[in-house]
Amino acid sequence: MEDLPEPLLAEIIKTITRISDLNSLSLVSKRLYKVEGDERGIICVGCGLNPATEALSSLCSRFPNLWKVEINYSGWSSDQGNQLDNKGLHVLSSHCPSLTDLTLSFCSYIDDSGLGYLANCKKLMALRLNSASAISSRGLSSVAIGCKSLSTLHLTDCMNVRSMETVLAKQEFERAGRWYETEPEELELWCPGNTGVEWLEHLGKAGSLVELVVKDCEGLSHYDLLKFGPGFMNLQKFEFDIKNDFYWLSEARDPSYNARYPHKYDGICCENMKDLRLAKMITQPEIGLRFLLRTCKALEKLSLDYVIGLDESEMIALLQNCSNLRSISLKLMPLRCGFDFRTPLTDDSLKALSLFCPMLQVVELTFACCSSLYPTEIGFTQEGIVKLIQSCPLRAVKLNSASIFYDEGMKAISSAQFLERLELVNCKRITDAGIAFITRAPCLTSLTLHKCKNVSNEGMAELARSQKLEFLTVKGCRGISEEAVQGAAKSVYYSAEVEIPYVIKEM
Repeated sequence: MEDLPEPLLAEIIKTITRISDLNSLSLVSKRLYKVEGDERGIICVGCGLNPATEALSSLCSRFPNLWKVEINYSGWSSDQGNQLDNKGLHVLSSHCPSLTDLTLSFCSYIDDSGLGYLANCKKLMALRLNSASAISSRGLSSVAIGCKSLSTLHLTDCMNVRSMETVLAKQEFERAGRWYETEPEELELWCPGNTGVEWLEHLGKAGSLVELVVKDCEGLSHYDLLKFGPGFMNLQKFEFDIKNDFYWLSEARDPSYNARYPHKYDGICCENMKDLRLAKMITQPEIGLRFLLRTCKALEKLSLDYVIGLDESEMIALLQNCSNLRSISLKLMPLRCGFDFRTPLTDDSLKALSLFCPMLQVVELTFACCSSLYPTEIGFTQEGIVKLIQSCPLRAVKLNSASIFYDEGMKAISSAQFLERLELVNCKRITDAGIAFITRAPCLTSLTLHKCKNVSNEGMAELARSQKLEFLTVKGCRGISEEAVQGAAKSVYYSAEVEIPYVIKEM
């Protein structure tokens, strides 16, 4: 090993992926210690840093070519010592010239001043902020201006990142007595003309972002995201998930909207968008982020989760232009639709999927708050779902709380030629007979049953006799015992615990 040329030795070290193995290798000799240190490009640190700044400085000296760093203080408590603060980011920015990817999670000691040091990281391409409570729009502005190569930005649960319009709208609700969890803090003083989303406007004009994710940031509404403007042209992935408590933003409006000019968003183009997720939003006709639904023609993955105001004609128009769509997730809840009370989409949307999306491989349908006693609360029918599965080359299907799906539906989809993975969650109409039917599916290798109360040990015996499944997951199915699942698949996961349905936790 000592006689090997250093470039060859470096290539060998690159093939070792386990951190424990790399740590052991570095103890063998001084030469391996140095080469391994030079080759290490990724570290993940957090509560173990003590004292934090000094420890990080040592790590940066030990690994001079770091390009990806994650600092995670999830589960941190004060008895573990101080967290990494702004000085730590100064160390990182000055000692890691190759840094291109940074994640900060639960770093409550880092504020806008610390984030400002990242402007020195000229190669930084990806920044992910998770529960960064002390960071505001000012810090993001420093990054937007200084990091010219930034192409990925994730903001999750960043409570102080907010726009003035959204904050003022919330205060108006409080004054009107319509907001029940009032907050004592007053509006901080802002410079005249400051909207709080200058960072978003700057990134939009720069046009460098290809991935933008905004989740659970209660100070931002989906109308604020319109300020990204021309940035949508180059964006390939966009996710906006509003915080649950902020459904009140249905009262907000796009301030620039003019009903006389319904096509005012035509200048915003999303022709490169491949992955789009909109969640927990209340939309209005022609305004807000819903304009994305008529401009994304390159979509490969689409998720619409509890988007109130979703119009079926708009949905069909979108699907007619999405011939490359490979994955779709629809999470729906019943609403007033004319004289009916049901989920807003019907079999017409499923028909559009089968007609215009020939490459579709993954479908997830979730129906929240739909009573099993009133099947008409679900706009889809069993026949419509079956036709979709039979007409598209679907490889994975998930049905959640689909009270309209019976054993007859399982029999019908058992002939699906490409179906490999089936997940049934809270599907109360499926019985052992349905499980027996699905064992006939020619390519099925993975089955998940979660809270399917009418499937029993007899159904597991059918699976065992078929000897077709590679993977079986059974959770919270009270009629199935742990002994019964053994031998039903090559790999089995079983849990008797009845969890809170995911759709309820989401809502």
